[in-house]
Amino acid sequence: MKKISILLALITASIFSLFFLSATAMAGEGPMKLPEKAKADAKMHNKEGIKHWEMGHYDVALGHFKEASKIDGSSGEIHFNEAISYDKLGQHGVATKHFGVAKNKASGKNKEKLLKSPILNGHLGH
Repeated sequence: MKKISILLALITASIFSLFFLSATAMAGEGPMKLPEKAKADAKMHNKEGIKHWEMGHYDVALGHFKEASKIDGSSGEIHFNEAISYDKLGQHGVATKHFGVAKNKASGKNKEKLLKSPILNGHLGH
């Protein structure tokens, strides 16, 4: 009976740990959609980048975000997406640069979300 109790306690602890890790991972910030006014090709690359980001392919996602930025780098969202990708890849200096551009270009419906972003503000020292 004692062995069963220990086994049940271990299983319960394991399930709790998995739930906690999943909830923590979901709380992280992810890439943003581009504004409606963005160029169609940029939105297509951004969409592909988001798809790869969600699969954990941060390097591939970054390639798509960079391409979207070349096509239409006018939004804060695309620079934010580049920044979080650089951050995931451990390139924090470049990430900080893009977070600064994202903050300066923040506008529209995502402006408040960008300006209050914990990761952006962490990189920019706010």
